[in-house]
Order: sequence, then structure tokens, then C-alpha cells
Amino acid sequence: MDLGIAGRRALVCAASKGLGRACAQQLAQEGVDLTLVARTPEPLEATAEEIRSACGVAVTTVAVDITTPEGRAAALEACPEPDILINNAGGPPPGDFRDWNRDDWIAALDANMLTPIELIKATVDGMIARRFGRVVNITSGAVKAPIEILGLSNGARAGLTGFVAGLARKTVAHNVTINNLLPGPFETDRLRSTLAAAARNSGLSVEEIAEQRRKGNPAQRFGDPAEFGQACAYLCSAQAGFVTGQNLLLDGGAYPGTL
Repeated sequence: MDLGIAGRRALVCAASKGLGRACAQQLAQEGVDLTLVARTPEPLEATAEEIRSACGVAVTTVAVDITTPEGRAAALEACPEPDILINNAGGPPPGDFRDWNRDDWIAALDANMLTPIELIKATVDGMIARRFGRVVNITSGAVKAPIEILGLSNGARAGLTGFVAGLARKTVAHNVTINNLLPGPFETDRLRSTLAAAARNSGLSVEEIAEQRRKGNPAQRFGDPAEFGQACAYLCSAQAGFVTGQNLLLDGGAYPGTL
């Protein structure tokens, strides 16, 4: 199916690897020109060059910390009028809430709630004026089923989810949609680091821990980032104009609820 977004412009955050990269790759396959943002220049430029060679779209890179005002300003200078905005930032570290202080909470809120809101604020009115906009926030399956050791992430991402729920109903009449993608366990560097930490704490090997996690998922596997990118591309498509304020969970069936 032609998604009807060839020639559109997308600003993709945390795009050098993992789920952000998968979203960028799929958008590029649909003919979308990209501005990719990540902190580290070398992997960011490597990703950009791979996408340019494979898809023939224009790809600009901005090596900044998107969670800072300076980083957001640089990204928006490079892509001032995106048609598509993919908000993404690494999650805060796990731990016990008793050990977190105010600075820990502010850092989590800055990265996983306030930065997406600031980027939406900077771009949504232009989308409304052009009568096309797609915002996709990469959050976490923990929004639906909180994970006790990820309290910083649970809180910050739940706050973003509540904010989006209200705004998304205001923009959709102008063909501007805002939705959230909630990943479960996908084959990414972050999952591998989590498995390594669990292995160190348990005395088992990384592969033993990984196999336990795979078998504990109804799909009996981890997700392929390409699957995530394809879901993102649909939400960004011309055909998705009637989908807004939704939380699309991609977790292989791990969440046991009916809603």
C-alpha cells in the first residue's frame, strides 16, 4: 500500500540506532526526507549514509542532546517545518524510588515528558496551517503495565500520555494526529544491556536469561525493530488521519488485559 507520504519531511529523534533508527528507515522507504537527531556523531552519520544509499532520500544529521534547549533549537533549525515528528529518548535508569532525588526525577521528566511536549509545541501549529501532521511518541509498554524498577520511566511517560490524550483531540480536525507507540521487548541495544544486567545479578548467562524472557512472552520471541518501524510508518501515513490519541502496544501479547 502506498502510504501517501513521499516527499514529506520528518524529524526523528534518537535515530542512530534501535527503534528510532527503525522508524527512520521505514519512513525513508516510503520516500520521506529525514532529519535525524542523536547524541553521538559517528553512528548517526553511519545510519544516515546507509539510509541515503538504500532509499535515495535527503537525510540531514544533527548530533545534539535533544533533551536540552540548545539541542532542540539546533534540531528545529535544521528541520523547522516537519510534517512528521518522531519523539524518542532513552529511558531513565532502573532502581528503587527510595534512592531517587529531585534531580533524578527532573532528568526523567525532561527526557521523557517535557522534551516531546516542547517539540510538539514548536511544530504543531505549522502542521495545522499546512493541514497535515503526524506526531508519534515512542514511549513504553510500561505505560500500560508499570514495571516496578522503572518508576522514573513509568511516571514520566504516563505524564506524556495524559498530555497527548487531551491535545490529540484538538488537532485532529486539522488532519494533525498525535499517537503513542508502546514497545515491549525488541531486539535493541537497550534490551541487550538489560539482559546483561539481569545475567550479572542472577548468575545465569545472558543467553539463558534471554531464553527465559523469550519463552515468557506469548509470541515466544523478541520483536524485530523493523516491525516497530512499519507500525510507525502506518501511523504517519495519509490513511491514518482518523487515528489519534491512541496508545499502540507492540509487545507480542505480553500485556494480559482486555483494554
